[in-house]
Amino acid sequence: MRKRGLLFITTALLCACNQKNTQTAADPPFNEEKEKAAIIKTIEDETASFYKRDYEAWKNDFVHSDYAFHAWNNDDGTFDAQVGWPRVDAKIGNYIKAHPLESGETTTHSNVERRNMITKFFNDSLAFLAWDEYASDEKTKKYFQSKSQRIMEKHDGAWKIASVVALWDYKNLIPADSIK
Repeated sequence: MRKRGLLFITTALLCACNQKNTQTAADPPFNEEKEKAAIIKTIEDETASFYKRDYEAWKNDFVHSDYAFHAWNNDDGTFDAQVGWPRVDAKIGNYIKAHPLESGETTTHSNVERRNMITKFFNDSLAFLAWDEYASDEKTKKYFQSKSQRIMEKHDGAWKIASVVALWDYKNLIPADSIK
């Protein structure tokens, strides 16, 4: 009886392991470069939407959860940090709506560049990114620099922003010819 029970348990474990291996083998391999490109597109879309004051497009790039996070420093030395999608949406969404583009404007910053990007995938649906960001003034004569980070999550096949931290240097603007 003990041998039969041991044989049953061993067979069940082998079947369970075999089924798990079959499921894993059927999944496509994780393509880090493809996923990184998709993440960067989401980040670029969110930035463009914000600077174009396109609220509907902007909010589509975020995780709408109680842990959504958005933090930045202000030019007067203070900072703002919002936790939870309702607060992020109220602060940033209301800012977008309250500050539309002026007649004839297409964006508030004509050029944004990201450099020195570091990406860490924790799994196939969670990633951390950090970089140096340069955002030009309206005439692309000077750039503001920031140290930025994002935590990205994949929801229903699309990468979404769960956390934003942007620390801007408002005092030391960089001439455009120094950025090239």
